[in-house]
Amino acid sequence: MAAPIKVALAGAGAFGIKHLEGIRNIPDVEVVSLVSREPDSTREVAARYGIAHSTADLAESLALPGLDAVILCTPTPLHAAQAQQCLRAGKHVQVEIPLADSLADAHAVVALQRETGLVAMCGHTRRFNPSHQWVHRRVAAGAFTLQQMDVQTYFFRRTNINALGQPRSWTDHLLWHHAAHTVDLFAWQSGGRIVQASAMQGPIHPGLGIAMDMSIQLRADSGAICTLSLSFNNDGPLGTFFRYIGDSGTYIARYDDLVDGKEQKIDVSTVDVSLNGIELQDRAFFAAIREGREPEASVAGVLPCYEVLHALEQQLRAQR
Repeated sequence: MAAPIKVALAGAGAFGIKHLEGIRNIPDVEVVSLVSREPDSTREVAARYGIAHSTADLAESLALPGLDAVILCTPTPLHAAQAQQCLRAGKHVQVEIPLADSLADAHAVVALQRETGLVAMCGHTRRFNPSHQWVHRRVAAGAFTLQQMDVQTYFFRRTNINALGQPRSWTDHLLWHHAAHTVDLFAWQSGGRIVQASAMQGPIHPGLGIAMDMSIQLRADSGAICTLSLSFNNDGPLGTFFRYIGDSGTYIARYDDLVDGKEQKIDVSTVDVSLNGIELQDRAFFAAIREGREPEASVAGVLPCYEVLHALEQQLRAQR
């Protein structure tokens, strides 16, 4: 029997919980430390999931004997610095999306990963959702050629709250967080690189200091195009919805569910060992550690996404 991979998880909020739930189903992995800023709630979550150690200090977790890896579910502005902190401590690291909120920081993480040779992965979950995997396999088999993606990313978030409705200490961002999912997915599904990108944004929120509405257009070197609409103002169905239009069909993905253009359900239960994209993402991370290889959605593999986001940010700044 293989020795368990010992993991510290940083961030006991909504996404941290999703990872803890997924890891419960993965054999030979043990979460040995939970890191978060609120001591009482951190201890409560640690007790609920049988985690022996909790702290507010990531460095304290990194110093634990036998620790192999870290999963970072912390605020976006901390991602790049904490990923580098983990790599410098000799730990494999998975950082939730986005890898960074600047291209320079993304490059710094990739450079350090190459220097250390450790597994470093970013949580681009769409690559792991069974719905998107199903489409990707048809693309790889030559049975479906993507011609257009229409994507809606909609939330109602006019105050600084997280997915659990709790106050946030930092401000989320449509471009560097939510658009990152689609920019990376579009390149992955089109099988090439993005050669043209443009963006427009709505008014800047006076309190949050961010655009609450955004429109992004992309073209891949294959000729496929993508239109992405994002909003924090949408008081209606929430989440991200993907319409794939191709030469041999139309598919609509809603997280881990998939239907065709006539809303007929497609069975994706046999695509992978779970229907939970976060669990599959974590499985990929741990498998790469055990096998000593680069994982799907490695920090180097997703770097082109952040190059596109940087170019779009430059466009948006010029429009102000």
